[in-house]
Amino acid sequence: MSIRAESTGKPERFKLVVSVYVIFGRGSELLLLRRANTGYEDGNYGLVSGHHDGSEPLRAAAAREAKEEAGVEIDPASLTFATVLHRSQDEERLDFFFEARRWQGELRNAEPEKCAELAWFPIDGLPENTIAYVREAIAHWQSGTRYCEFWRES
Repeated sequence: MSIRAESTGKPERFKLVVSVYVIFGRGSELLLLRRANTGYEDGNYGLVSGHHDGSEPLRAAAAREAKEEAGVEIDPASLTFATVLHRSQDEERLDFFFEARRWQGELRNAEPEKCAELAWFPIDGLPENTIAYVREAIAHWQSGTRYCEFWRES
């Protein structure tokens, strides 16, 4: 069943939310941030991330989020594609994960109003309260899987 748009009479197309994530590594450790005051997964650990705003390449969106959240400059061309996660929890999303191997500046909590901390954790010892789909994507990235799914019915 399709929903009709009132003004055109054409079916409304399905829209997908797209997000970008940046994986910062240091040896066998990953940088995670603990979310706060956002209303979504607060208190849990995730990666530097954000919504794709449209009219920008995905790597540029990831570099923008790295600047906004972690205070570092990244040349978008230097970001390496890690994996893509198709997920559904409350809404359907496509999450693109990129690995940052080089950046300029010191990693810092650039959004203390949304982030309680930035901290390094061993890849094989992520905190129990790491966001489930982020943990899943990290595992797939580590295994070399470039596409994965995380499906939870509402």
